[in-house]
Amino acid sequence: MKPAPFEYAAPASLDAALALKAEHGDEAKFLAGGQSLIPAMNFRLVQAGLLVDLNRVPGLAARAVVDGELRLGAMARQRALERDPLVARHAPLLAEALPHVAHPQIRNRGTLGGSLAHADPAAELPVIAVALDARLRARSLSGERWIPASEFFLGLLTTALTPDELLVEVALPPLPPRTGTSFHEFARRSGDYALLGVAAVVTLDPAEVCTAARLVYLNAGDGPLSATAAAGLLVGQTLTAEALTAAADHAATREMEPLGNVHATPEYQRHLARVLSRRALAAARDRARARQESAV
Repeated sequence: MKPAPFEYAAPASLDAALALKAEHGDEAKFLAGGQSLIPAMNFRLVQAGLLVDLNRVPGLAARAVVDGELRLGAMARQRALERDPLVARHAPLLAEALPHVAHPQIRNRGTLGGSLAHADPAAELPVIAVALDARLRARSLSGERWIPASEFFLGLLTTALTPDELLVEVALPPLPPRTGTSFHEFARRSGDYALLGVAAVVTLDPAEVCTAARLVYLNAGDGPLSATAAAGLLVGQTLTAEALTAAADHAATREMEPLGNVHATPEYQRHLARVLSRRALAAARDRARARQESAV
């Protein structure tokens, strides 16, 4: 199929892009990498009266560390982030997850902000943003605001962005000392949407007792799903195999309602949640230990 007729604009400044969005509202759609928007338009799941191409707007792909935070422009290409040593050093969880995003050809064009704003519940990057407690900067002609990732994703393909706002930057805070991260997912084939996935973040004290933990899932609901109660079971505990299993079981049975699909029943997705959670938590724990030892 082909998209419905639309007008096209390629502004050369952020203010010009925001002015077009303010004028046209929901009728205008921002074009970043186009890896989600264009297929949706071709299938006429989305119709745009005006396509506002952001690829000529300068400054939206910058990457830097500011006051300890990793600042990533929303137009940063996923493949560029995957290969950036700055990302590997300051946000290893993001670096670990990026190779799981679709295929290299798609990551060459796909952008960080495009994936976050699309808010697909099967996407990896929204999960990483929530797991890392990211802040997302939205701009409009009237000003800007920072939105916590935990408040950004409102449901299936829905975010907290207003019709006149554009996501322009993502800020990832530094990991606390003695913190390890891990990302695991299971897909039928490399590049396919995962049947389920999980990001784990674990912080240990010098005695290797867990002081903080986070478990965030993809494809376990209508958006990134934080299993806060399951992660809370780990706090104050030594992370033995039994403790990890208990947290994984709690998340799979009590904190998610997977919808299932043609490739996996909800029961199978819960099974994946148990297995992947144990693996991710064990890897995060081991990496936290390694960071602790390297700091001594």
